[in-house]
Amino acid sequence: MPENLLKGKVGIITGALDENSIAWKTALKVKEQGGRFVLTNAPIAMRMGAIKELAEECNTIVIPADATVVEDIEKLYAEAKEFLGGNFDFLLHSIGMSPNIRKGRSYGELNYDWAMKSYDVSAISFHKMMHVAEKMDIMNEWASIIGLSYIAAQRVYPFYTDMADAKALLESIARGYGYRFGKLKKVRVNTISQSPTKTTAGTGIGGFDSFFNFAEKLSPLGNASAEACADYIVTMFSDMTRMVTMQNLFHDGGYSFTGISEEIMDQFKDL
Repeated sequence: MPENLLKGKVGIITGALDENSIAWKTALKVKEQGGRFVLTNAPIAMRMGAIKELAEECNTIVIPADATVVEDIEKLYAEAKEFLGGNFDFLLHSIGMSPNIRKGRSYGELNYDWAMKSYDVSAISFHKMMHVAEKMDIMNEWASIIGLSYIAAQRVYPFYTDMADAKALLESIARGYGYRFGKLKKVRVNTISQSPTKTTAGTGIGGFDSFFNFAEKLSPLGNASAEACADYIVTMFSDMTRMVTMQNLFHDGGYSFTGISEEIMDQFKDL
C-alpha cells in the first residue's frame, strides 16, 4: 500500500477492544498511513479491553462515550475536534452487541427488550453518530464514514438471531444517510461486510468455529483476516475511493458469491 495514504487526515475510531478486533488493527494501519485519530468506546467496554495501551502506541487519547446517547456523542466530537485541531475526515463505526446472543436465546425466543438494545447499540447508534455529525457540521467535504456489517443482513444464519436484523438496519441506514450526507457535503457512507473473523465478539457466537471453517472452504480466497479488513478500511478512508458511497462492500474472499466449492462437495460425495 502507498505510504502516507491518509497524511493530513483526522477522525474517530470506535470499538477497539483488544488486539484481535478489526478496529484495533485499523487504528494501527491508519497511524501507519499518516492519519491521526481519537479512540472511543463505551465505558463498560473499556473496562473489558486494553484500549489505553493502543492509545499509547498510537500517540492519541481515549474518550469514553456511549454511542447510543446523543449527549455522549456531542461531547466526544467536541473533545476530539479540540484534540485533533479540526473537523473529521473519517469515522469508523465498529460497534455491535446482542444480549439475546449472549444469553443463548434463539430467534424464536427473543427477549424484545434485549432485541431493542441490540438494534440501538449495533445499528441506530450509526444513525445517531451521523445525525450529530451533521448537526455539529463536523465532517469535512469528501469525508468517509464506514460501518462494519456481516452477510447475515442478506442471508439466514440461525445462530446470528437478532444481530442479523441489526446488520440489515445498519446497511439501510448507510444508504439513507449516504444519500443525505452526499447531497449535503459529499461525505461518503458505506458498510463493509467482513468474513467471519476471530474477534472477541465473533467467537462469542454459538457454532462460530464450525462456520469459520465452512466459510474458509467455500471462499476461493479463504476468509479475509481482520488485518486485511483494516487495509480495506484505510483505502475507503483515502481519496482513492472518493466516488464510492451508499454501498455494502463484501470483503470475504469471494464467499458472498460462491454457491459451492469442490472442497465442500468432496465432503458429501459419499453420503
